[in-house]
Amino acid sequence: MGNAFRFGTVGSPHSTPKKPGGTVGGIQRTAQLGLDALELAWVQSVRVSEGTCETIRLAADQQGVTLSVHAPYFINLNASKQEWPKGRKRLMDAAHYGRLAGATDIVFHPGSYFGNEPTTVLGVALPRLRGCVEELRRDGNDVILRPETMGKSAMLGSLEDVLTMSKEIEGVQPCLDFAHLHARPGDGSLNSYQEWRDVLERVDHALGPRALKGLHIHLSGIEYGPKGERNHLAFKDADLRMHDLLKALLDLDCEGRILCESPVLEVDALVIQDEWKKLKKRMEKDQRALHDGQVGVVPGGGLQ
Repeated sequence: MGNAFRFGTVGSPHSTPKKPGGTVGGIQRTAQLGLDALELAWVQSVRVSEGTCETIRLAADQQGVTLSVHAPYFINLNASKQEWPKGRKRLMDAAHYGRLAGATDIVFHPGSYFGNEPTTVLGVALPRLRGCVEELRRDGNDVILRPETMGKSAMLGSLEDVLTMSKEIEGVQPCLDFAHLHARPGDGSLNSYQEWRDVLERVDHALGPRALKGLHIHLSGIEYGPKGERNHLAFKDADLRMHDLLKALLDLDCEGRILCESPVLEVDALVIQDEWKKLKKRMEKDQRALHDGQVGVVPGGGLQ
């Protein structure tokens, strides 16, 4: 049976002590909490030396914490020709220094439609993203670039958008932010077991079963309005049905990482992990009971 997920936070846990502090302190605190994944929140800029990256990589290896990077927010695959080189450099810097730090996956916000049709925007975005991956591979960098599903309908980053990018370009896979997916329609939909299952089956259909074994998930509660996302929330203050989502992930035998973006980072990361363990334990118990029930008396005597 699969169902192997790693759990952690986007950004260092809030309870990270000041010493040693920084990313190394965040890695150590992650492990102390019983979590085993961390997404480095390089969301404003990539300001890190190669020496610091090596220190981060060694700390993560020592603590058994897997790393990813959230690239700067200021990346837009649909930017003007004048602006795109700046955004491209931010993405490539995150990929270069992220790999040196031991990160395997680089999450980024894909950009904005600027009022254009998604198909038109993808016509601009796909060649740009493909060029980034090709350059990384030429440089021997094997990180996965992960466009994130976005929480506002005006943003490039619908489920269909990120699946198209991932299907068209080898080396690109989605970052499924389920809070954003719930918020994007603005009407409270995408919040039931069947709807979550449908999303996962769409991923499977578009990218193949292997995609469900390497999921990269962001999760939190979320506040939204008619135009989509407003703010991330703690689960206790939100309507997101985390239990239903985890049940869908379990039933489809999914694996990967689940990173929490709640305002109470590690508190809710542990809530997710605990709920997952309970669901998994219950499923295993049910399977044992089913198996035991099948071992019965067969016609003519004897055991089945």
